[in-house]
Amino acid sequence: MAHGGDGRLSNDLDVERAPRDACGVFGVWVPPSAAATMEVSKLAYYGLYALQHRGQESAGIAVSDGTRIVVFKDMGLVAQVFDESVLNTLRGHIAIGHCRYSTTGSPTWENAQPTFQSTEHGGLALGHNGNLINTPELAKRLAPGRLSGSSDTEVLTALLANGSGGAGHELEVTAAEVLPDVRGAYSLVFMTERTLYAARDPEGVRPLVLGRLESGWVVASETAALDIVGATFVREIEPGELVAIDADGVRSRRFAPARPKGCLFEYVYLARPDTTISGRSVQATRAEVGRRLAREHPVEADVVIPTPESGTPAAIGYAEASGIPYGQGLVKNSYVGRTFIQPSQTIRQLGIRLKLNPLRENIEGKRLVVVDDSIVRGNTQRAIVRMLREAGAAEVHVRISSPPLVWPCFYGIDFPTRAELIGGNLSVEEIRASLGADTLGYISLDELIAATRQNKDRLCRACFDGEYPIPVEESARGKYLLEAAAKTP
Repeated sequence: MAHGGDGRLSNDLDVERAPRDACGVFGVWVPPSAAATMEVSKLAYYGLYALQHRGQESAGIAVSDGTRIVVFKDMGLVAQVFDESVLNTLRGHIAIGHCRYSTTGSPTWENAQPTFQSTEHGGLALGHNGNLINTPELAKRLAPGRLSGSSDTEVLTALLANGSGGAGHELEVTAAEVLPDVRGAYSLVFMTERTLYAARDPEGVRPLVLGRLESGWVVASETAALDIVGATFVREIEPGELVAIDADGVRSRRFAPARPKGCLFEYVYLARPDTTISGRSVQATRAEVGRRLAREHPVEADVVIPTPESGTPAAIGYAEASGIPYGQGLVKNSYVGRTFIQPSQTIRQLGIRLKLNPLRENIEGKRLVVVDDSIVRGNTQRAIVRMLREAGAAEVHVRISSPPLVWPCFYGIDFPTRAELIGGNLSVEEIRASLGADTLGYISLDELIAATRQNKDRLCRACFDGEYPIPVEESARGKYLLEAAAKTP
């Protein structure tokens, strides 16, 4: 059972679309005896609400009462898709939830998640964060007509359902056989009528954590989602690990050797600041990045201001290390985001002012350090620099808490192509001139890594240095990458 719609959210008011993670996933299991009081659908709703930043095109929840799985999903934000009356119809003791951006597969209802497949013995629902790079090869294993959507998740769901029949522990055996052949990034939550599963690719590119409820278990993309539903963090799901949760407890098996390559961009932008990755607070990491950025790129100025909200922690760190006062120079309108309204060209040109507006009294006559997390095409920063100068700024010095973005991501972040990435085509000085800034400084890759307190070899840095930990030659994307690399001087 599912609810559908064909609306698509538009982002036309954005001056520049920020890098977007493909998805957020959430799963919860409680004993059947606790289902009436724990209300797993509402736990999933709040978990997805906490993960909304990871996907804003569609949202869905699948629930099982032990005998059947019901799926409800639609295009839109979590709060647009679900209300009290809908959640009250989703009764059971197991739930998985998903919020999505599209990287593989178009943004249509058919590709919204969780996906569902009927099997010989019941149903299988699945949610996926990441992006597969050998989907065409995997799809060849399926009978014609087996797929109703175009996403890599649909292929993966069909493979798991096709191989196991979804009965008992057979699904665990099938998953352990199928997943080693899947290439790319995947953090999965999936379920049958009686069991909740979680799995993470051998590189562990995308995050996935396990939490404990007073009566039950939770898996989620970020620890912040555990906090919001009252779960205690237990541990990260290990790369190459499959976890099963049912009435017999928690079981774990390894389907592939771990080759940890966690996404470095999670620290820069994707994860919530109140999330913890590998024992390190994202907020603390971003503030440390700001301190290191101040030491690498000092400047004489009167005030440090962030581009809210993503630049705030690094701006605080920059101010702390530099001794330059921290201040607010840009006010963010919290209610501007994705919209159904198609703006005219005149209104579109005002897009940045709908999101950010300058505090003139804090800007006029001041030498500003403006801290942001990254530069993609440069449109947003260019508009901000112009806006600050129009508000009377004496100088505008831009500082970026990540290295230049040079290469696209094939593992679940919706970056533009290399040709569209300003860092892949212009030098730092050329970018500075393009933005109209007085100076421009990016943190170095080594300093960013040092701030995470992670070993360089345990991080995927591909968008910064082009070293892809999972070979991408197995797909059309790989062909593009090789051609792009061949053209690079």
